[in-house]
Amino acid sequence: MNEDILSLRNHLMNWLFTPLFVLWIFSTAAGYMATLNYANQPYDLALIERARALAGELKLGSQAGVENIPAASKLQVAETGDKTFYTVSTSGGRVIAGNVRLPRPPAFLVSKNEPVFSDGELKGEKIRMVSLRYFHAPADPSGFVLLQMAETVGKRQALTRGILGNIVIPQLLLIILAGGAVWYALGRGLMPLEHLRQEVAQRSRDDVSLLDENKAPVEVRPLIEAVNDLLQRLKLVMEAQKRFSADAAHQLRTPFAGLKTQAQLALREDDPARVQHALQQILTSAERCSHLVNQLLSLARNEPGGQAYSSFEMLDLNRLAQEATMLWVPEALRKNIDLGFEGSSQVVPVRGNPPGLQEMIGNLLDNAIRYTPSGGTVTLRTGYEEGGAVLHVEDNGTGIPEEHRERVFERFYRILGSGQPGSGLGLAIVREVINLHGAEISLSAGANGHGTLIAVRFPHHGTV
Repeated sequence: MNEDILSLRNHLMNWLFTPLFVLWIFSTAAGYMATLNYANQPYDLALIERARALAGELKLGSQAGVENIPAASKLQVAETGDKTFYTVSTSGGRVIAGNVRLPRPPAFLVSKNEPVFSDGELKGEKIRMVSLRYFHAPADPSGFVLLQMAETVGKRQALTRGILGNIVIPQLLLIILAGGAVWYALGRGLMPLEHLRQEVAQRSRDDVSLLDENKAPVEVRPLIEAVNDLLQRLKLVMEAQKRFSADAAHQLRTPFAGLKTQAQLALREDDPARVQHALQQILTSAERCSHLVNQLLSLARNEPGGQAYSSFEMLDLNRLAQEATMLWVPEALRKNIDLGFEGSSQVVPVRGNPPGLQEMIGNLLDNAIRYTPSGGTVTLRTGYEEGGAVLHVEDNGTGIPEEHRERVFERFYRILGSGQPGSGLGLAIVREVINLHGAEISLSAGANGHGTLIAVRFPHHGTV
């Protein structure tokens, strides 16, 4: 990849100095034209004066006839450092006097009474020429003689180059000096970014601490803030992965050790009844391991930074809760528990992640069914409360003592003496889903102080 494209310094230098050089070129062209004009003016005035002095010596415009104009060999023309030429010719173009035959200017210029200046070339040299018209026969307006005087332009060009050099060269030097100053200033200005780059490059792969915004220029702080936000999310994901690894290692070690022990016992047994018992224990342990793995995966999905963050949509809590309740009817029937659903008479809108909400409701129902004795009731209700959606799960089971109601949402926390198998992750998953959706959860005693009532209140999100 071309590094110049990625270099902020080179990019800024190109944008700063490309227009400057273009302007310098235009300034040089404009300065050349202006210098040429100003350089011509004094030399043109001197050329006119010499031409008029020559006209006086030649007695042009007097009553004398053209035949009395002296020959060229009898005149001396003052030298100015450049070669000087002149020609005297009639209106018809016949040369009367002169030291060279100069090209006549166009006819429309010759017809003017004022001096006419023109540029040309003579014997390979550039010349500047002035043409003056003098009348010798007033009765005949067309009877005039034309004096043309020319000189080479060596001094003019030297003056033009001198003036132009004094203008253009300092400008170019100023641009070069400015370029060096800007290059150095950009280097100093970008030094905080270089320090920041070195700081990031020297970090270990596990270091996701935030970058110091005060070390970066104000213009770069939005980028630093975005990077810090990314690092914060990455930190959450890494922490979730570490927690998952630690939880999985801690919780799966014992069940798999039990599976191994039961399998070894089954291999040593010869009695079919004992083998059958060992296999039944293996099946029970496998089911517990499967449940635990599913709970761990569900917990990882619903932690901050999990995949559920990116798939929120408007849902009808009524329908979602009813579908989730139907899934737990077989388990309720197996335990002889009356599982009921009381939905709202209208749509209950909530914005959330469908799989996450289903897992939340499923864990609440699982927890209620698991700790409600045979013959009990579990009821799920949906509705509105203070402008937001609310979901209640109520049972008439053993209930949760008040001193344990805050801790039951911790991972792997189980109330001793419950007599029910479980992983202690169900309500922890519920809490993660609740936090993910910005909702609130509360635990209290059920009707008449028996059982447990769990209320989940969602923020108001309009209509589905």
